[in-house]
Amino acid sequence: MDSALVIGGTRFIGRHLVSDLLDHGYDVTLLNRGTHENPFADEDRVDHIDGDRTNDSALEAAAMTADPDAVFDCVAYQPRDVQAATRIFADCEAYVYISSGAAYGREDIPKREGETPLEPCTPEEATDDTMETYGKRKAEGDRAIAAAAERGVNAMSVRPCVVYGPHDYTARLDFWIDRVNRFDRILIPGDGTNVWHRAYVDDVASALRLVAERGAAGEAYNVGDRRLVTIEEMIDLIADALDTSVDVVHAGPRELAAAEIELVDYPLYREYPHVLSTAKLAELGWESTPLETAMDQSVEDHLASDRTGRENGPDRDAEARVLDILDTV
Repeated sequence: MDSALVIGGTRFIGRHLVSDLLDHGYDVTLLNRGTHENPFADEDRVDHIDGDRTNDSALEAAAMTADPDAVFDCVAYQPRDVQAATRIFADCEAYVYISSGAAYGREDIPKREGETPLEPCTPEEATDDTMETYGKRKAEGDRAIAAAAERGVNAMSVRPCVVYGPHDYTARLDFWIDRVNRFDRILIPGDGTNVWHRAYVDDVASALRLVAERGAAGEAYNVGDRRLVTIEEMIDLIADALDTSVDVVHAGPRELAAAEIELVDYPLYREYPHVLSTAKLAELGWESTPLETAMDQSVEDHLASDRTGRENGPDRDAEARVLDILDTV
C-alpha cells in the first residue's frame, strides 16, 4: 500500500496519522469539510477533497478521485457512517475505523477484544449525537465492521482509550499540566490510585497504519500506553517534564463537598479502573512510546499553545477552600 485516504485528518488523531503515513512513504488525500485549518496545506504529498463524510455522494466521489489503497475513518460517529463507508470503499486494500474503548459494555480488567462484550445499541441510540450514547454508537460501528468483513471487505477497527498528546483540543491533560505549572500544591481526587488508561496520540497513529498493513479483516485492536500509571504518577511525570516538584494533596468526597466539588469533576478521574489489553496489537509489531517521552512532548506542546484546560475541572479558588480545610485537620 502506498496511498491513503484519511477522512478528517486535520485536528488531533487524524493530524498525527497523516504525519505517520507521510513518514512511511504514503501519498495522502484528506476528505473533510475544510472547517479547520489544514496543517498540510503546503505538503506536496497531501491532497485535499472538500466534502461532508455524512454525504454518501461525497464518499463516492472521493473513492473515484483518490482511488486509495487504504482508508482511515477518523470521524465516523454513527453506525450508518461505517456502514456506508465499508460499502463505498469495499474494493480498497484496507478500511480502518477509529472506534473507542468506550465501546466495551463490561468492566473487565483488562478489557479484551473478542472477550469483553460490547455495549448494546438501539436504533434510536444509533442516530443520537450526545455523549451518553457515544460508546454504544462506537460499538455498533464495530459490529458494522464485522458485518463488512463477512461480505469480504478488509475492514478493521482500532479502539483507543483516552488519547493525549500534542494538538489535543479536548485539553483534558492540559488541565493537569496547567495546575502543575502554576502551583506548588496539587489537589487530586481520592487517594491518587485512580487508573484511567491513556494512549499517546503518536502510538494511536502508528497503530492505525499497522492495522491497515497487517491486521485481519473483521478484527478490533485496542491501543493504549503499554505502561499504566495512576493519576498521582501522571502528576509526577508532568512535574518531571516541567523540571519542577509539587506537593500532592489528596481529597476525598467529604473534603471536596465543602467546596461543592465532586470526584468526577476532575478530568481523567474514573472511579473504577479502565484498562485495555494491548497484547493483540503488540503481536502486529506495534510498540508504545516511553511515557517520559510522551509527556515531555505533551508538555512542550502545552506550553507553546493557548490551551489551559481550566474549563475541564474545578476552579482553583474552590480548591483553595478545600486546601484550607485540610490544613486545619
